[in-house]
Amino acid sequence: MEFEKSLKHLMEIVDKLEKGELPLERSLKLFEEGMNLLATLKKYLSNAEIKIQKLIKNSEGRLKTDEYTELSGGVEEKD
Repeated sequence: MEFEKSLKHLMEIVDKLEKGELPLERSLKLFEEGMNLLATLKKYLSNAEIKIQKLIKNSEGRLKTDEYTELSGGVEEKD
């Protein structure tokens, strides 16, 4: 799921939970789903931040990014 769709879905979950009209069991399921979405969004943002930080200027003054591969716990540079 792309970032924007995940964020929108998380906001919908928060809205539903804030209304307080759902049964407890449904609220708990939505809360769990929201926490999973939040973790996914944080990972996405963390990876984006790392990629941005890796932007460097080459010898000609052009911006480029080093290659990296996504791992379960973060990113790793390619050799």
